[in-house]
Amino acid sequence: MLTIEEQKELLKLARKTLEVYLNNGSLLEYSTNNKNLLRNAGAFVTLNKHHMLRGCIGNFFTHDPLYRNVQMMAIAAAVEDPRFRHVTADELKDITIEISVLSELEPVKSINEIEVGKHGLYVTKGFYRGVLLPQVATEYGWDRDTFLSETCVKAGLPADEWKKGGIKIEKFTAQVFSEEEVFGK
Repeated sequence: MLTIEEQKELLKLARKTLEVYLNNGSLLEYSTNNKNLLRNAGAFVTLNKHHMLRGCIGNFFTHDPLYRNVQMMAIAAAVEDPRFRHVTADELKDITIEISVLSELEPVKSINEIEVGKHGLYVTKGFYRGVLLPQVATEYGWDRDTFLSETCVKAGLPADEWKKGGIKIEKFTAQVFSEEEVFGK
């Protein structure tokens, strides 16, 4: 678990990384001695503009330290999310940043293990894969079955694919924090 000070550091780093990247195309040079930020950890960075999704990208598998992963996912959320046009430097003032630091993936043996609001889901079948963060189910008021179905849809699979077998379902938890919560923005 990250302390509030570590959360602040990562949120400030994500914002400054976006400012530098969107203004001149380079990666902000950064270093830290904080062991919690130097550990390898998956992360998602979500960008919202006026409380509407503007970009969200992340990964589970990285060889980078957490702080670097947050930098790379912030940039990716701004310019690589195929659902949106690239974020511009001018609109950065209207964007709030949310970071989800991920636990390791755990195989789901029974869907009864999945706790809505606590677990995120990662489903894979062949080349299809999809992930939904724990907070998504809560935001939409989904029950477990709907959460599983929507994760399958996100993967490009039929909604009921999870009922048929042959699909790998993994769960994870996330420590989620945003500029709004941490800084009252």
